[in-house]
Amino acid sequence: MLWRAGASGAPEIAVVHRPRYDDWSLPKGKQDGTEPIAATAVREIAEETGHAVVLGPRLPSTRYRAADGDKTVHYWAARCNGGTFAPNDEVDDLHWVGVDAAPGLLSYSHDRTVVEHLPGVVAVRATLLLVRHGKAGPKDRWRGSDDLRPLSPAGWRQAAALRTLLPLFGPQRVHSAPRTRCRQTVQELATDLGVAIVDEPLLSEEGYWVDPRAACRRLEEIARAPGGPAVVCSQGGVVPDLVGTLLEPSAAADRTLRSRKGSVWVLSFAEGDPGEGERETLRLVAADHHADPAA
Repeated sequence: MLWRAGASGAPEIAVVHRPRYDDWSLPKGKQDGTEPIAATAVREIAEETGHAVVLGPRLPSTRYRAADGDKTVHYWAARCNGGTFAPNDEVDDLHWVGVDAAPGLLSYSHDRTVVEHLPGVVAVRATLLLVRHGKAGPKDRWRGSDDLRPLSPAGWRQAAALRTLLPLFGPQRVHSAPRTRCRQTVQELATDLGVAIVDEPLLSEEGYWVDPRAACRRLEEIARAPGGPAVVCSQGGVVPDLVGTLLEPSAAADRTLRSRKGSVWVLSFAEGDPGEGERETLRLVAADHHADPAA
């Protein structure tokens, strides 16, 4: 769902006309080979609308029956980041419309359902990309300090895939547990962004379990800091517990909090309700898991 802030500041959604079907739709398309679905969303929006985007929270998928069988459509909130529409073979017209007007223009109920989630998207104030480091060599074959154990060839492939996936969400800052394999996982991304990696001792396994609450506060500080979305690379003993702690208890109980090496949690935060005399806090409103993009 491609959106932007309109002239009045109110959000607007891009609705496109597809001459092949003579319908009005949200931009969408098919996965190209083995590319991550998130990359499909960015590519298809660019091809159909001419706009670059920064992805935000994943929205509910929809499933419907078409002439050629059942179809599942995966949606993301995609904030416009520049570009100009030009009519093309797939799309010959584009209208920017408000939330109230979009349902009347869209041809399909499954698209109209997605639009209902825009107010929650606009409320997002911070995005943090929580990465588990890539694969490292076996512990029993490494003779030095485990802190220095590096990525294996498979881990470097995962790091290369993350270098492509993570920029879809617009990161500007990179943080890492002070472990060689964690830093190596995000080093190429940091180089691309032209930023230094900030070490986060509280987000290593050893640091986290000394004081999990302090680690959660530190993650919130990173998310809240100015400068755009942040990447944080940590370890398998931290990531699932950290996500589970940030989630509402009922939501955490209903989910399997996966954390395979090379995978990512995209965490979206809105402003929380401060307690009496306390500063405003962040509240986790979406936690989207992306499996190892190199798999």
